[in-house]
Amino acid sequence: MNRTLLFLFFLFAYGHILPAQEQIVVIHTTLGTMKARLYPDVPNHTATFVNRVKRGDFNGTLFTRVIPEFMIQGGSPDSRNAPAGARVGYGDRSTEIMPEFRPHYFSKKGALAAPRQHDDINPQKKSDMSQFFIVQGKVYRSGELDTLQRVKNQPFRKKAVEEFYYPIQEELKRLREEDPREYNRLAAEVSHKMDSVIRSYPGHLLFTEEQKEAYTTIGGSHHLDGEYTIFGELTEGFDVLDKIASQARDGYDRPKQDVKIIKMSIETN
Repeated sequence: MNRTLLFLFFLFAYGHILPAQEQIVVIHTTLGTMKARLYPDVPNHTATFVNRVKRGDFNGTLFTRVIPEFMIQGGSPDSRNAPAGARVGYGDRSTEIMPEFRPHYFSKKGALAAPRQHDDINPQKKSDMSQFFIVQGKVYRSGELDTLQRVKNQPFRKKAVEEFYYPIQEELKRLREEDPREYNRLAAEVSHKMDSVIRSYPGHLLFTEEQKEAYTTIGGSHHLDGEYTIFGELTEGFDVLDKIASQARDGYDRPKQDVKIIKMSIETN
């Protein structure tokens, strides 16, 4: 076999037939089993999480914080063998890594993410990889999302209106009567410019169509978007997620009856 044919053989065999294997984390708990696929394009978080799972770092730890219609958080090393009623879930700041935010991942139900300390002591939003959380969230009505956008963006929209709408307000009124086609074109152009201005401000809120679909069907916690690194999503065990989130809890949101992570493992597809 000449070199060209040999090269083509390896290119075909290893570049086209053998796709990258998908990694799945399996979480066995005292209330059931959950599975989540891990995102390959969040490489540092995924690799760090996989290494900790393979070392058994989460085995025997607890879900230390559960809040219905929000999330369940577990894995903290201080929860292993913790006495009943003890406050746990502080994590380990020595395990922090830099965030890897990806705008195409958001906090829909089942999102697997890394917790972190607050901005005042962690302005870089570094992730505490000694623990993790899974979003439960709630289902929103379309009108709720529209209201959230409107309220959040009100100061930004006001500035955009002053910059782009007011200068041509009279022209738009005239075109509406005289040339509806030109009116539609110009109105769409102004709307696009206004949205661009709103997007340029930190703290703006504009839901994508994918977010709207997810938040109004399966639900989620939209206010977490862009604040915590998401590195996977639940594929099985949504009923277990709901069961854990509904547990009776103390004043620190620790379940009164321990929910233990028996074992976690990594599978490949």
